[in-house]
Formats: sequence, structure tokens, C-alpha cells
Amino acid sequence: MKQLHDDLWTADSPLRFMRLELGARMTVVRLPESELLLISPIKAELSLVGETQSHGEVAHLVAPNRMHHLFIGEWKEAFPDATLYVAPSLEKKRADLEIDVVMTNSPEAAWADVVDQQLMEGFPFINEVAFFHRPSATLIIHDLAFNIGEHSPLLTRTSFRMMGAYGRLAVTPLERVLIRDKAAFRRSLEAVLEWPFERIVLAHGTVVEQDARAAFERAYAWLLG
Repeated sequence: MKQLHDDLWTADSPLRFMRLELGARMTVVRLPESELLLISPIKAELSLVGETQSHGEVAHLVAPNRMHHLFIGEWKEAFPDATLYVAPSLEKKRADLEIDVVMTNSPEAAWADVVDQQLMEGFPFINEVAFFHRPSATLIIHDLAFNIGEHSPLLTRTSFRMMGAYGRLAVTPLERVLIRDKAAFRRSLEAVLEWPFERIVLAHGTVVEQDARAAFERAYAWLLG
């Protein structure tokens, strides 16, 4: 696990999608009373479970969109008393899960004191919920953008170069096509931009530590204007 703030960590693992190695990233937020919020859990390896527990009590598990849910069941098995939250419509896709809460735009009571959230409307393919960790000024997203650079495998780098989405925070052509209601999605983006974030933790690619707001605005300049 990599610590980004007193109460914020990330953990990475390999993940292939459409033959490309994109990697995956879990975000761990320590809430008041030392409860842990796990967003987009990766595979529950014993060593990772143990290291995670060393930082607090695993109390909240989040599947932030319709794609990032593969390993959340493993964590629920390991921590059956943890509350399970999912993005809208994932409850239909994963009827096998014991889901407690389907998320909305309103921050959940368990983390409202330190974390904000925004449902990205108009993008039903993923129905992503974005998060903002106020103490660390960190925006937490998953499939809203990629930041593929030199540390990725050759095939991944080549593919993203061909898509015009290499070496920077970027939105792929596929994502643009899958947005169904651009006006609604733009309103969601504008709500995210109201948060004073200085860092972007994303699921695929390098964490953005500098000029994060400008990078996010450039990635969506084609829609924001």
C-alpha cells in the first residue's frame, strides 16, 4: 500500500481489459473512529488484507461503478460485517451480492464528514460515482479518465497513442461514444469541478499529483467548452 495522506492509501494490482494491461487501484480512506472505507477493492490477497487491517477497521466496501466490482465479494466474505455500497444498476448486475446501499449524489452518513460524492449522470454504461476526500484534497475516480504513461507495457502504450490518449490524463474515444446524455454528464462534471481537489487518484494509470484540476479540465475540454 502507498500512503498519500495521513488517512489515505492506495494499493495497485495487475488487470487486463480487452487484451491490454491497464492495472487497477484500490483507494483506502480512514474515517473518524478509525473505520476504513475501501473504494474499488482489488483482489483480496492475504498480505493486502492484513496490511489494510493494520490501518483500522474495514467497515465500508464500495463498488464505484458498473465495472469495478470484480473483487468486492471477496472482501465481503473476509469482512461480513462491513457495509456494501454499489453504484446504481449494479445491484441488478450483481444479484449474487448482499448489497446494503445503492449510492446517490448524497454522501453516505458514514463518511459525509470527510468525503463527498457525485453520481456521474448521462453515462449509464458505467454509472460511476466520483468521490472527493476533503482532508487530502483528493478526487477519486475510476473509468472517467486514464493516465497511461511510460510505466505501462508496450502494447498498452501503443494502443493509447493510437487513441490520442497517451502521456496525460485523457478520455478515450470509447468513453466519448458511450456517454448518452452529454448535457447531464456535463452538469455532473461541473459539480465535480466545484470541489477544490489538488490530486486525482484514478484506477488506471499514474496518480495525478500536480496541476490536477487543469489536467481534468483539459481531459474534458471537448465537452466543457
